[in-house]
Amino acid sequence: MAAFRDIEEVSQGLLSLLAANRAEIQQRRLLGRYEQVVQRLLETQDGAEQQLREILTTEQEVAQSLLDTKERAQKGGTELHQLEAEVRKAGEEDAALKASLLYLTRELEELKEIEADLERQEKEVDEDTTVTIPSAVYVAQLYHQVSKIEWDYESE
Repeated sequence: MAAFRDIEEVSQGLLSLLAANRAEIQQRRLLGRYEQVVQRLLETQDGAEQQLREILTTEQEVAQSLLDTKERAQKGGTELHQLEAEVRKAGEEDAALKASLLYLTRELEELKEIEADLERQEKEVDEDTTVTIPSAVYVAQLYHQVSKIEWDYESE
């Protein structure tokens, strides 16, 4: 029986060694899986950090673009106000020029009427000098020759 006990003890020892060996294998397997999980976690963390950096860079670019756009819009608004002021000023100048043109047109019409009057008067004067006066002189000379009267032109 001592041999049985010895065999039993050896068997128990072998079984405990086998059990310890299985636990070690299982522990190694779990340790390998743990390392894989940790590696995946690190890779995921690196990817997340890279994405976060890209997002921050994109946010900075968008913010700068927004600031540039606001600045351009402000400059455009200022330029628009200047152009509106120039258009208003040009409109006022246009109105003044139209009024001046109207005044000058009326003055031109008046001058044309005066010119027409002068031409008419000139024709009347020409007619008087070419028709009336020579005929009056002729009549006076004829009367003088017929009546033999001397005219005193200096008498009143």
